[in-house]
Amino acid sequence: MNCDEFKNWLDSFLNFEKLPTKNIFWLDTIEWLCAQFDNPQNSAPCVHVAGSKGKGSVSRMVSSILTESGKKCGLYTSPHIKDFYERVSINGGLIDSALYESCATEIQEKIDALKNGELPSNRQITWFELVTVYAFLCFRAAKTDANVFEVGLGGRLDATNIVQPKISVINTIELEHTEFLGDTLEKIAGEKAGIIKENTPVLCAEPTSPGVKKVFEEAAAQKNAPLYFADELLDGLEYSYEKGLQDPKAAFQYFMNVTIRSKIFNRPLKARLRLLGSVQAHNAFLAAAAVRIAFPEIDEATIERGLEKAALPARFQTIALKSFQAQEAAASALLVLDGAHTVNSIKGTMETFNALFANDARKKRLLFACAADKDVHHIAPLFKDKAGRSIFEKIMITKLNSAKQSDPQKAAAAFKEADLPFELDEDYEAAIKDSVEAAKRDGAILLAIGSFYLAAEILSGDFYQIN
Repeated sequence: MNCDEFKNWLDSFLNFEKLPTKNIFWLDTIEWLCAQFDNPQNSAPCVHVAGSKGKGSVSRMVSSILTESGKKCGLYTSPHIKDFYERVSINGGLIDSALYESCATEIQEKIDALKNGELPSNRQITWFELVTVYAFLCFRAAKTDANVFEVGLGGRLDATNIVQPKISVINTIELEHTEFLGDTLEKIAGEKAGIIKENTPVLCAEPTSPGVKKVFEEAAAQKNAPLYFADELLDGLEYSYEKGLQDPKAAFQYFMNVTIRSKIFNRPLKARLRLLGSVQAHNAFLAAAAVRIAFPEIDEATIERGLEKAALPARFQTIALKSFQAQEAAASALLVLDGAHTVNSIKGTMETFNALFANDARKKRLLFACAADKDVHHIAPLFKDKAGRSIFEKIMITKLNSAKQSDPQKAAAAFKEADLPFELDEDYEAAIKDSVEAAKRDGAILLAIGSFYLAAEILSGDFYQIN
């Protein structure tokens, strides 16, 4: 089965990412499925990462450090931005297509041969369960030395939660997916705490409330799991921004220099990160600490190099825009691409944006689209300065593609309530093209934010040029 055929086959199964549905999360289904393939999830030591925000960045950083240490490291993460196979990678890149295809054939033949009634409770298999099993199969076939698995949703009932990790990592807890995970921080923390395993270390980001901390303490105690909180291990964290090469063809236009001081390291860690923002500085410490606890043989220099090589698309990604015309203004046009979609994550993005560009003379533009369930009424005011004025001279609101439900009218109402000037264009392809072309023409900074689906459309579009 080739890659396109496999993706089409997967699309015949229930996909929560495209159509959120209740009561489809069960561990006995994924356990049964993996048993049919001789439990490929146990083929190599692994790290399991959950959290409301930042779990993708931490997963990538841990994977990069393990790769730098000489290990062949698999990484399972979601969502993808441009290519489905970004979800299943090794050493930071895609696997040989022959391996992808052989594992696709293996899973398709066995699943299609299942008879009615064989699955636990005769349930329908979901898209994410199949993709998770597929990742397990790919990593086993590739004979990886270690793997990193990012939780898809929640933790307790997530399909990845059948792995037996060397360490569980739980990043920051926010109110998100409340319809499925609970309507309080403590309830959501309880779902994330479901990845804690018996006698297995667990490292948590600084708790967002005393109640969240108590949830983790109680869950760890029940499992006799050694518990670490990042803020209790961290002695100092400093960061500053650096403009990169002026060459517009450079993959990264800005960097962040980070110094980490912690009692668990023999000396301060110093790294020049490609991922920007205070939250990424904290993610770097969380990843470094997780590696030190689970793989104590990996030294500080290796950890630093791994952190420096870690990169993810659409996490405050800065891209020089290239104009079709030879205009001087276009040489300075910049796209800032960020998939942030919650109040706290967009707040963090705007802190980074203002730190870098508040005194920049270039015009600022905003392209915004988000899923229908996002808290746009609290998001919209984040695009104003301390004096209550719009940071952006022009704002374009659009919708997401058909793969994700969105409500641009709801977003427009929130921006109007916040007294922000905006235009609404529900033709997302036209909105993207017009926004990018206007930025290139005027040498402006364009921030595109609100969803990874928006980021995917921008990065995969062929109607403009990006170096």
